Amino acid sequence: MPFLPMGDALLGACGVSDENIIHFSPWQDFNDAPSFEDPFDVEPDLVQIETFIDVVFGYCEGQIPVRGFVDMGQGKEGRPHNIWIDADATAPTKLATFANWAWREGAAVYVIPGTVAGAGQAKSADVLQMQALVVDLDAGDISAKLDHLLHHLGQPTLIIESGGRTSQGANKLHVWWRMTEPAEGTALAELCRLRGEIALKVGGDTHFRSAHQPIRVAGSVHHKHGHQRLVQIREHHPIEVDLEEFGDKVAEMPPMSGVGMATTNAAAPGKPTLDAVLTTPVREGDQDDWSRFTGASVAIGHFLRMVHDGRMSPDEGWEAIRGYNAAALRPSWPEDRLKAESERLWARHIEKNGPPLIRLETSAAAQNQPGPLSSFMLGALLDDRSPMPEDIIAPRVLTPGGMLVLGGAPKVGKSDFLISWLVHMAAGIPFLGFTPPRQLRVFYLQAEIQYHYLRERLQQIALPPEVIAAARETFVATPKLKLLLNEAGIAKVIEAMRAAFPDAPPDILCVDPIRNLFDGGPDGGGENDNDAMMFFLKDRVEVLRDVINPDCGVILAHHTKKLGKQQVKDDPFLALSGASALRGFYTSGLLMHRPDEDRSERRLEIELRNGPALAGKLIDKVGGRWVELNPMSERLVRKEVGARLDAERLRKHDVILGMLLDEAAGERLYTAMQFSETFENRGGLGSKHTIRERLSVLSTKGFVKFLRDPSGFGFPITRSRFGYLCVEGMQFGAPVDEVDPTTGEVTTTTRSVQPSHFKCPQSGLSLQVENPAVWVYPEGLEGDLTHMSEA
Repeated sequence: MPFLPMGDALLGACGVSDENIIHFSPWQDFNDAPSFEDPFDVEPDLVQIETFIDVVFGYCEGQIPVRGFVDMGQGKEGRPHNIWIDADATAPTKLATFANWAWREGAAVYVIPGTVAGAGQAKSADVLQMQALVVDLDAGDISAKLDHLLHHLGQPTLIIESGGRTSQGANKLHVWWRMTEPAEGTALAELCRLRGEIALKVGGDTHFRSAHQPIRVAGSVHHKHGHQRLVQIREHHPIEVDLEEFGDKVAEMPPMSGVGMATTNAAAPGKPTLDAVLTTPVREGDQDDWSRFTGASVAIGHFLRMVHDGRMSPDEGWEAIRGYNAAALRPSWPEDRLKAESERLWARHIEKNGPPLIRLETSAAAQNQPGPLSSFMLGALLDDRSPMPEDIIAPRVLTPGGMLVLGGAPKVGKSDFLISWLVHMAAGIPFLGFTPPRQLRVFYLQAEIQYHYLRERLQQIALPPEVIAAARETFVATPKLKLLLNEAGIAKVIEAMRAAFPDAPPDILCVDPIRNLFDGGPDGGGENDNDAMMFFLKDRVEVLRDVINPDCGVILAHHTKKLGKQQVKDDPFLALSGASALRGFYTSGLLMHRPDEDRSERRLEIELRNGPALAGKLIDKVGGRWVELNPMSERLVRKEVGARLDAERLRKHDVILGMLLDEAAGERLYTAMQFSETFENRGGLGSKHTIRERLSVLSTKGFVKFLRDPSGFGFPITRSRFGYLCVEGMQFGAPVDEVDPTTGEVTTTTRSVQPSHFKCPQSGLSLQVENPAVWVYPEGLEGDLTHMSEA
């Protein structure tokens, strides 16, 4: 027998309060529902719901977004009914209760197949965990598509008949594979990417590229067009798959023949079919079966879906929309209106269905058909004694068509060094042993320094007059860019480089830094994702280089992560941030770091793939110019003792800041004296005098500031010269969740503790903070933040 919820019993069983629920307008309160005999033969199935919950959410933590939609074709209307239930042992009972109620009201039951942090969250970005991968087979030859999946991907965990039927009468299917563990972060993005790739290869529903795409619950009831059918499990196998291994199978699976090219001819009741729209002229004034607006919306939507699925390029899609406008609309729309409507529909489509699968067209492969694969016999290679290509920067530091990555921690002087180096190369003058063959044309594509501060930095760098004179027109730099190296960004960069060097292409293209211009492709991966990094390097950077000058050398500036001194000594290039694919791709690597944080010298480690190994360099700025030092002058005495002392200072630094944050969260604030006395000999901080000394240093360096008037938090004004201690990001008390009684939306409010005064690093006086909302560190001390940002 199905569950029969009554009023508050349903709300209690589902574990939600009434203000978190958006009701169907005709239903209002459940207590008002009239009693009647059950007219249906099909009922929700608790056993199947339990199986579904176990496969889809068994390992997940958080809350499951549940959706109730009135199935169309029943003559009923209503808004969605949304609840959130905990992904725990109570979930099957709560979901069965909800499914039974929805069954009585003619509503379908859907879930987002992933968990979120709390009620009110249901966007793609809100999904935190997902443990099962699904493909929705809803059109075409369902049996053939299932066979294709079984053959290439193996036995799935669940095969579910969704309750729908194709035009040929076949059961529509949901095919599920359960993972060995929940996917989070980049693994979650990879899971969603695989859902989209599988759908494209077998002609499934590509909307499942988006993490928040809902799906019917097995064991619930399908009501469309007045036909009640159980969403039932056809097969269940206790099978789990590893996400990485499964991804390899998906990559190897070929697409089905003809899949992805067919378009649907079906139309909703009262709407024209796609074929009719694309082939029938329509006049203004509602003289035809549908209006110009209806026809244009259907046609534009069709071509935008083709672009979104990667079956047309953006340019092809726009030309198709313009062609429809010219051929079918009488009179045609003005182009600005056509563009505005296209952009509106595209934004809605992206919001609903996730990021598109767009392929770049500016690559050489897209412009010219590739030639035959080159191969050479051993004898030919041994006999070829022709001169080697001339190095762009000798010795073999940057070779024609090569890629050099310069890594360094923030504030280590990487950009200053890079600008000096590039200007010397543009002048044709050696720099620290790096030698150009002639004056080089250098395009410096940077996204960190705004125009006025860029010119100030260039004017402050002590460059020899002869270098400046020679490089005035061969070194070109951009101000801080506000773009990504995506299709649109590449087009702008190409235009700028051609304008900067109209007579000959650049010899060096420098991108500084990778992070600010990174585009991980259609799946939106970050720089820690190997696939996204390879996409950026091959489909963005190399495409840009090949269009401008295939022999151009590329220099990429990149940040590093925090590594121990011994790790840097053993393998310095492990410090490069992000995906390991970067190191396997570049031809040369340079890494700048400080061997001793108390000294100004930097080590420049060098790694070459196209030439013999080069010894590292010890460099420094002397009189405003970069110079190479004798490595024998590097201080070696008591380095281990100094390192231990540094580590202990950093540990106390982190402990003190962490304690202040935790105490504020517990609604406790302290002056410097009270904090020192309260936490004496706690956390390994030592005596109160030691704590006061560390607080004094931290306040001088800007890590600790002060609040003079804490009365807003219930504390009295102190007579202390400075005030109550305050650190960046400090919040008073725990965050408070507030629920909108109308929409059920949950918002979190916090009470931030912001400083009013700071300690002047020069005079030691207490000065007033200009903008409490912006935490500013004294100039020259930002490098001390490195260990915190990499923690």
